[in-house]
Parts: sequence; C-alpha cells; structure tokens
Amino acid sequence: MVLISSIFVALNLLHFSRGLPEACTGICNNSHDPAIIRRADGTYFRFSTGGRIAIHTAPNITGPWTYRGPALPGGSSINLAGNQDLWAPDVAQVGNQYYLYYSVSTFGSQNSAIGIARSTSLDAGTWTDLGSTGVVSNPSLPYNAIDGNLINEEGTSNYFLTFGSFWNGIHRVRVTPTQKHGDAYQVAFDPRDPAIEGPTVFKNGGFYYLFFSKGSCCGYDKNRPAAGKEYRIMVCRSTSPVGPFIDRDGRSCRNGGGTLVLGTNQWVYGPGGQGVYRDPVLGPILYYHYVDTRIGFGDGQKKFGWNRINFSSGWPVV
Repeated sequence: MVLISSIFVALNLLHFSRGLPEACTGICNNSHDPAIIRRADGTYFRFSTGGRIAIHTAPNITGPWTYRGPALPGGSSINLAGNQDLWAPDVAQVGNQYYLYYSVSTFGSQNSAIGIARSTSLDAGTWTDLGSTGVVSNPSLPYNAIDGNLINEEGTSNYFLTFGSFWNGIHRVRVTPTQKHGDAYQVAFDPRDPAIEGPTVFKNGGFYYLFFSKGSCCGYDKNRPAAGKEYRIMVCRSTSPVGPFIDRDGRSCRNGGGTLVLGTNQWVYGPGGQGVYRDPVLGPILYYHYVDTRIGFGDGQKKFGWNRINFSSGWPVV
C-alpha cells in the first residue's frame, strides 16, 4: 500500500511539473480569453470572447460546464465597429456588485474601447450595460484599449485597470471602478517584440504579479508561427500595484522583461488569454485557453485550461 501510494504521489508530481491542464468536463472548448469567478453559493462562472460574451457555469472548477447564454444579448452601446462581437472579458466583485469589463474593437484595429456591465448575481439576463469606462484608443495614442483587468490596491479604495495589446505595450489607469481617472501610463513593453497583451495583476504575499500573454494568439490552423513565437504566459512582479515590474532575472518589464510561466508543451499549444483567481478551496489558480494538438488548431477549438500555482519560490510555478 505504501509503495502504491508513493507511485501515485510521484505521478501527480510529474503531471504537476509538466504544467498540463487539470481536468475539465462539459463544454470546455470555444473558451477564448476566459474569465473565472466563484459565487458565494459555490457556482463557478466562466465568461469568454464571442457570443456577446458567452457565460458558462459549473458546480466545480473541473465542470461539468454548461452554457447559460450571452452576458450582453443586445451587444454594447459603445458606438464603435465590433460592438456586436465583444472580446476579452474580465470579471470582478466590488462590494455586492459584479463588474464585467469587455473590449469593443476589430482585429488589428486601434479604434477600441473598454466597456463595462454590472450585475448583482452574475446570471445571464441580469447584466446591465453601462457603456464605456472612458478607456478608449485611436491611432494618435500609444496603446490599444482592449483586455482590461481590474486590481484593487490591498487595504485601500484605489482601483486600477490594466490593459493593452501590441502597439506600445501594456498600460495602467486609475478607475472608480466604472470610469477612468487621470492618464494611462506604461507598465510593460518589449521594444524588440511588441506582441504582448492580455494583462492580469494578482496580489500574493508582498508582491503584485503582472501576468501577460506574449506571441501570436490566433489562426494556427491557417498560419502557424515559428516555434517559440506562439502564445505563452509570462510574468513580472512589483512590491507596488503601480510598479515598476521586473522579471526573475531583474529585467524591467518595460524593456522586454518577462519570466515564462506556461508555454507550449507536449499536446498543449499556445496557452494564453490568462487570468489568475484565488479559489477558496484550491488556492491560487492560473486559467487560460489553449489548443489541444490531438484535436485541432482552429480558434473555435481552443479549450479551457487551469492549473494550481505554487508561489513558494516567490515566483509562480504551475
């Protein structure tokens, strides 16, 4: 019995060290840019790009996941191209309200805006669109206003929205959290490779960790990037929510810094579009979408993946 138990533990550690996704049942595909939150009654909600922000629910992070409908069945009130095809949701609870951030844009465009909707329950059919947060972009600005993520400075009423995709990287602006206040400033950029986007900020211990996706995200079934240039999840950290953020080697995140958290391995290809959530049962988890090479490379085939995170070294390891 001891030998069998030891083998079981060893196999679990091997699976953990390889960074393969944990179990997912039910509807696990078509989950581009997922956002996860757990309601007080134990129900998990997953929001994702497409379908005017598709909502899925499950009794457990592992599933079974069930489709519940769109968050914004009428689309967005923001008067921009793409307001019926909403992207990159992020969900957060502030007091007794839930806030859903979403992006209005078209692929490759800098004419973009981050919108917001509100609900008291998270359920489909309960979301009220509040329109733009005031975080908008156009070709005269150094950033692209998509991929918003809300972070609270622990112990204060200060909220920040971190956002950005390509152009001059990832930026940060103070919010209420429904409207921006002040000017945006840069927190991450790679002057040699501007393909960074999808920021998530997560507080653990004495550090604020800035996770972001780097590389080519999409269209793998038509034009696969060179090896190592596909989507992957990177991280930098800071003792302050406003930065500066550095990677494990001490490089500035504003000058190409970033430590790899999860990349292509075995049958997992191009993981990204990530978020981080402190699960009340499992502790910190990293969630993301990825392509399962055993199934197919199409954007609609992207699956929901998640892993527990170990911060014992001071840096996240899945």
